[in-house]
Amino acid sequence: MPEDSRIASGDAPVWSPTAASIRDAAVTAFLREEIAGRAGATEVSNSTALHRWSIEHPEQFWRAVWRFVGMQATGFDADAPADVVLVGGDRMAPPDPALGPRWFPAARLSFAEHLLQRRDEGEAIVSWTEQGPSRRLTYAELAEQVAAFAAFLREAGVCAGDRVVGFVPNVPEAVVAMLATASLGAIWSSCSPDFGPEGVLDRFGQIEPAVLVTGDGYRYAGKQIDSLERVASFLPSLPTVRAVVVIPHLAGESRADACPIAGAVWWQDALAAHEGAALAPERFPFDHPLYLMYSSGTTGLPKCMVHGAGGTLLQHLKELVLHTDLRRDDRIFYFTTCGWMMWNWLVSSLAVGATIVLYDGAPLIRGRRVLWDLVAAERVNIFGASAKWLALTDKEGAHPRETHDLSALRTILSTGSPLSEHSFDFVYSRVKPDVQLSSISGGTDIISCFALGDSTQPVYRGELQTRGWGMAVDVFDEAGQSVIATSGELVCTQPFPSMPVAFWNDPDGEKYRQAYFDTFPGVWRHGDWAEITAHDGVVIHGRSDATLNPGGVRIGTAEIYRQVEQMPEVIESVVIGQRIANKPGVDERLVLFVRLADGVRLDDGLKERIRTGIRDHTTPHHMPKKIIQVADIPRTRSGKITELAVREMVHGRPVKNRDALANPEALELYRDLPELR
Repeated sequence: MPEDSRIASGDAPVWSPTAASIRDAAVTAFLREEIAGRAGATEVSNSTALHRWSIEHPEQFWRAVWRFVGMQATGFDADAPADVVLVGGDRMAPPDPALGPRWFPAARLSFAEHLLQRRDEGEAIVSWTEQGPSRRLTYAELAEQVAAFAAFLREAGVCAGDRVVGFVPNVPEAVVAMLATASLGAIWSSCSPDFGPEGVLDRFGQIEPAVLVTGDGYRYAGKQIDSLERVASFLPSLPTVRAVVVIPHLAGESRADACPIAGAVWWQDALAAHEGAALAPERFPFDHPLYLMYSSGTTGLPKCMVHGAGGTLLQHLKELVLHTDLRRDDRIFYFTTCGWMMWNWLVSSLAVGATIVLYDGAPLIRGRRVLWDLVAAERVNIFGASAKWLALTDKEGAHPRETHDLSALRTILSTGSPLSEHSFDFVYSRVKPDVQLSSISGGTDIISCFALGDSTQPVYRGELQTRGWGMAVDVFDEAGQSVIATSGELVCTQPFPSMPVAFWNDPDGEKYRQAYFDTFPGVWRHGDWAEITAHDGVVIHGRSDATLNPGGVRIGTAEIYRQVEQMPEVIESVVIGQRIANKPGVDERLVLFVRLADGVRLDDGLKERIRTGIRDHTTPHHMPKKIIQVADIPRTRSGKITELAVREMVHGRPVKNRDALANPEALELYRDLPELR
């Protein structure tokens, strides 16, 4: 098959489901078993019509999801019409105990109970490092370890509502610690071990944790990096911590007898002291806090969002079962750290009975296709990574369909930033022509997705397949009017279960309101610049706070990246709008920074080819006035390019929270550039 034979032209899909796959999809069974015959559902014969019906009948829809995914609770019966699903559905936020919106107000459930329903010898967790497979944990072993660590936490005085925090690599112990925490009704919060002390304190310092779980270190790009020195530096600033547990990730069985953190205990010792403890997860109200999550913090102190157990679980199961078509005994992998919400999303797959595959290490290793090795060796069915990783894998010249057995792989997921059309071409020509490529988009704010996949509908180049069922997602112009096939603000106009139940230390809800509801009163503005297409799909053009405005025309940054980064010479790029000093009447000019392949120099010929590529596929407004070569581009720890930090540096303004960046040293490349004077 020629490499470009799957590349779309016009409105042709790049992938279409087979009749058999549509018949066997979970959403097809959902339509047949739960939706057919319900009020107003006579015309709901496919998943496209399901979105419209789900937002017109939200209580019926979420009741049906509850039943279909097998939610277990006291106080609510999905078959009892009198049991209340939603209180205050006519208002959005912030949630008010009296006025709403509140979901399933009488229900009591346990998040941990749902993820630990399976107790057999099937694999629950498979763990990899850069060296290859590391450990395997069965569902029975997982339950035993959760019970033991829950007993340790209880002995340490942890009660419902207390905070347990993880400064942990992506290893099985992190999952065990989270589930043990949830089983007690305590709240779990984690961040990646590559954070510096200031970044850790910006997060954990807000929430007064009772217990800290840390690794002794982590691996990245062939290096072993110690974590305990950093823990020792920030621990005195967390005076509420009364117990520290250290996971010997690097030391393994060769660990020293004495823990280097005074008073801390080794993970194995904590479990051994409570071996044989009974697992007895407690049930709590639907909106009882489960996770504390943080915004990226690139423009100030990270926002601290409280996510409830019931809303997180119900939304994740809807997305995993119905949108992703995840099945019991499937194997699912997402490249993530414990500081990104995709870790939380991945772990919820245990509630389906699937095997989750974890990875600690660098996603790109020179001379090795380590993630493709993992997918092939573990027979992964659903594989997820960032859009940036797919783009860089393409740039490296990878041909996974020729080098790896991907026969088990049926779905590739991508998020973190908009997925370019060129990456769609890469997947269908050089990875696997019959795979479903689902670009998904949501955020930490909702711990889930606004737009994502649908295994019963075609994939179109550059588009997310569908808006989330039960999510009243729309695109508004500046006047607050709904628009189709036109770029605007991504909004949600009705409540949904996975909205934050609160912001931490925000008793009157003012931070919550300012974050989402100041622009369009009563409507959630997410901060993405987006477009709903003629296929009823979604295109994300970038963050709306990073949109460009040359000539008074708002442009999403991804519109430029899509053209520039398909050039083989360009590894990645970042574009900003620059205001000219002392010329207040002059409109902003676009400045494009490019990181080029090794040995490539930005000469006049390459600049002209970049401009030609942009001009031929966009508009004159998209043309950069300046193109500048740089050695690196700042990005957050989840791999997102941060235009705002670059813009602040170019304008000589301080970047408020450098510790939120994976490579803060790159910012200095943008200070006082002579080309911009």
